[in-house]
Amino acid sequence: MTDDTEPSAPRQEVVRVAGSRRARLTPVQGTDPSPEHAAGKKPAASGPRGAKGPNDDRLMQDVPPHY
Repeated sequence: MTDDTEPSAPRQEVVRVAGSRRARLTPVQGTDPSPEHAAGKKPAASGPRGAKGPNDDRLMQDVPPHY
């Protein structure tokens, strides 16, 4: 039930990486394996937005007990 039109077509191979839990696939022929980076985009700020309330400072400093 496979749709292999070319049985001799090159396939990606699974490559084990020493010291890693994940394996990698070899790149497909004709592609660029380097990651894409958005030019000029900055990561979103993780700070609070808007006016500060009376408990904001304490809430930002508190750490949940499971940490």
